[in-house]
Amino acid sequence: MFNKRESPKSLAGRAGEDRALQHLLRQGLRLVERNYRVAAGPGARAGEVDLIMRDERDGTLVFVEVRARADASHGGAAASVTRVKQQRLIYAAQHYLLRHATPPPCRFDVVALEGAGIEWLQAAFGTDR
Repeated sequence: MFNKRESPKSLAGRAGEDRALQHLLRQGLRLVERNYRVAAGPGARAGEVDLIMRDERDGTLVFVEVRARADASHGGAAASVTRVKQQRLIYAAQHYLLRHATPPPCRFDVVALEGAGIEWLQAAFGTDR
């Protein structure tokens, strides 16, 4: 439903997430949660995960960052997932995983939208870097 208070940037972000979600669903992933947010904690800034998906093939929990750019200039959509952004995603994912007694296997994916193109980068980054 249209929210009059949403900015054009927010609407574009939601449309990008919708497009990424549909792509991932067609690839066999299942939506678990959308726009999972966690407030800032001691020594950490707030974080958000755009999409949390389950890869039904092996049970992996997939934390997905969706990035959209009009074109590939300035490094493109995937390059905009900076180290700081990765740390915020990892923080939010760790917080989310607290609800699991035994956390499942996990990975961090990026869905990069550039113009009409879409690229799904599986295991784009991890906690070991």
